[in-house]
Amino acid sequence: MSSQEAHEPPAVVHLHEAVRARALSLAADALGAMAASSADEVPLSLRPFARFTPIRRARLAAVPLATALEVDPVFRQRVGDRVRLALPDLATAVEEGAPLPAAPPADVAALAYLLRPAAWEDTVLRAQETLVEEARSAGEREQRLASTRPTGSVREDTAVRAELSRLRAELLVLRREHDELRRRLGDARERARRAEKELEALNTVAARDRSAGETATTAAQAAEAENRRLRGKLAAAEQAVTAARTAARDGKGSDDARVWLLLDTLVNAASGLRRELAVPPPTQRPADRVQPAGGQDNGFGGVGLRGLDRDDPALLDQLLGVPGLHLVVDGYNVTKAGYGTLSLEAQRNRLLAGLSGLAAQTGAELTVVFDGAAREAPVATAAPRGVRLLFSAPGQIADDLIRELVRAEPPGRPVVVVSSDREVADTVRAMGARSVGSAALLRRLARG
Repeated sequence: MSSQEAHEPPAVVHLHEAVRARALSLAADALGAMAASSADEVPLSLRPFARFTPIRRARLAAVPLATALEVDPVFRQRVGDRVRLALPDLATAVEEGAPLPAAPPADVAALAYLLRPAAWEDTVLRAQETLVEEARSAGEREQRLASTRPTGSVREDTAVRAELSRLRAELLVLRREHDELRRRLGDARERARRAEKELEALNTVAARDRSAGETATTAAQAAEAENRRLRGKLAAAEQAVTAARTAARDGKGSDDARVWLLLDTLVNAASGLRRELAVPPPTQRPADRVQPAGGQDNGFGGVGLRGLDRDDPALLDQLLGVPGLHLVVDGYNVTKAGYGTLSLEAQRNRLLAGLSGLAAQTGAELTVVFDGAAREAPVATAAPRGVRLLFSAPGQIADDLIRELVRAEPPGRPVVVVSSDREVADTVRAMGARSVGSAALLRRLARG
């Protein structure tokens, strides 16, 4: 239905009583179907009558039903949709403008009023004229019959008319029941069609599930066979391990005895060599012989650390773990990078305090070298325990003193020089020492 039709004023058509009764009967039947499917389709004025029986609904809700049909196009259209399901042949004929010749005029007029096809008013008027003509013809026939009957048969005529009225009422009820049954049949057919479609969909899903189940069963059987094969291999491997352990236990005793004898021989030989040579403990280290202002390559014992940056404290940690390490620190190169805003004395004190803790933690030999030319006056600072403190002599720079310290170490002893000076780092590496950036030591001391 278009929006223009929804806002058109209702057409003024005076319905014959029989047409009005038939239209109300069809609307009452449709009202029950609408209430059963969706209560929202029922107008508010008709909802109290929705649960009544069709006959009672047509009788008690006649006025609100007639009003709704006249002024509510949406409700009338919904009623028309239900009527098409109940009387499909007659509805099609009425909409096409060619009513069935044998169709009751009241039904034709009622369907035209509800469906509102083109020129529906003419269809209603023609059907009502047919009703009036039939009623007039019936009255004339009754008058003729009455004039030809004897006077004594009046009582029989009254009984016949009463019986005829009763039969007409029963016929009307039967028609309503017939319409209701046809509507229910249409609904049942629609539900049957939906059920058939759902059944087809379920059959498709079931077939797909059966196929998937068969595939899963085949895969499970293959997996079970593979599982049995792996269990067999595992059992064989366990037997091999057990045999190997038994053989190892049998051979372990003789191997342990040979190792013990070898170690015992080495220990006894070392003890005898120490007694034979009678070498006293050293009173000085090579670095102690280096004096300010004063040459042999020094290896790093084969230690090689790759993949770590020179400023990474992890590199310094690993180097400090090398036995017998000598750590040489370029003092002012470190302090000016970390504490450059302090005085030189404060820089020295802070670095020496940190190195004292590092020496206590690692046990490594630590030497820190400061440039003597930068001293404001003679320094009376005592070196902390575990740290050797050196100042370069006048006319000598700390870099030269660091090179002498590295050169004084015997070949093979690991030496690490902490300095970010590129020239110092290149020189000591050429002499066999390791070079670590000042940032690595600062970050290591900050960690504690």
